Amino acid sequence: MFDHADPDFLRDPYPAFARLREQGEVHWHEGLGISIAVSHSAASAVLRNRSLGRIWSDATPAEQFASFNMLHRNSLLENEPPAHTRLRRLVSAAFARGHVERLRPTVEALAADMVETLAERIATDGEADLLEHLAQPLPVAVIAELLGVDSADGPQLVDWSNSIVKMYEYDLPQPQREAAERGAEEFASYLRAIAERRRAHPADDLLSHLVSGDLTGDEVVATAVLLLMAGHEATVNVIGNGTLALLTHRDQWDRLVADERLVSPATEELIRYDSPLQLFERTATAGVEIAGVRIEEGQKVAALLGAAARDPEVFTDPDTFDIGRDPNPHLGFGGGIHYCLGAPLARIEIAAAFDALAKRLPGLRLARTPERRPEFVIRGLRTLPVTVG
Repeated sequence: MFDHADPDFLRDPYPAFARLREQGEVHWHEGLGISIAVSHSAASAVLRNRSLGRIWSDATPAEQFASFNMLHRNSLLENEPPAHTRLRRLVSAAFARGHVERLRPTVEALAADMVETLAERIATDGEADLLEHLAQPLPVAVIAELLGVDSADGPQLVDWSNSIVKMYEYDLPQPQREAAERGAEEFASYLRAIAERRRAHPADDLLSHLVSGDLTGDEVVATAVLLLMAGHEATVNVIGNGTLALLTHRDQWDRLVADERLVSPATEELIRYDSPLQLFERTATAGVEIAGVRIEEGQKVAALLGAAARDPEVFTDPDTFDIGRDPNPHLGFGGGIHYCLGAPLARIEIAAAFDALAKRLPGLRLARTPERRPEFVIRGLRTLPVTVG
């Protein structure tokens, strides 16, 4: 069984996943304290089986995590029907009002401007960090535009998001747990104040639509925080991990530069090949069998998305990075009733980023070895220095 804190494993977890798949589809992981589904079919069953749900348990001691727990207790991601049905219907209705598609020109313009800034910085300094100049600011600028919050607050939103999502890792040190609560409290206060202003003076943005719907104040704040965190964390890591994959598989980068029609299938392959979210938990609301393994009521089981994405039963040559791969039924956006609500927007952002990079910087290369974040559940880079030549 893999050690989720081992630096060598974190550098490349996929050989360990392959060994587990060969031994069976579902395994008990003592270190994580949960069962993990490692095949595509078993992971898909975990995501879709209605006897497996998102059952929120407060971080403890609860009195020390009041804001963190409030955000998650009221999140559609952490609720099951009927609460989930009501929350998702209201949020989906807001998204369906043309918000996402109307953002496409804005997203493409933002990506082009950020890539131009990246190019200028490379020209001046010889190299630049692609995370700093593109991967991080693009998704937060887009979700800020969608919600109607000040894009100048982007760096603060990223800091809050980064601190909160650390709580999704296992064996988190106490100082980082405390930082997550501070981030949740400050983030909630920030959005609560904006929501009150939108309630008094509505605008043409998603936050105004959320405020006007049948949501409590806590639900509005929790939904906005979820959209900002999910909209940022997944996309920044797809762009970061994806750029690294492309630049270390030069033939695939050259294919993308030569044919812009490959941007769409490339987006799916970037999500599959090095999944930004490696693990997604469910809790059994009744006893259930997954790939012949019994999960009793109250027990947790996780879909190991990174392992499912390399399953040779579903993907031909799964360890091969192929930006033209078709079909590509990855589980990167989840499945079932908790399928990622922001998937269409994420796809627009990722495609816009790589289209702009391929057109403006066809000679893009790694400047130095990137630094990876030492975390398992949310897989991403800390730095991605690039140059041209």
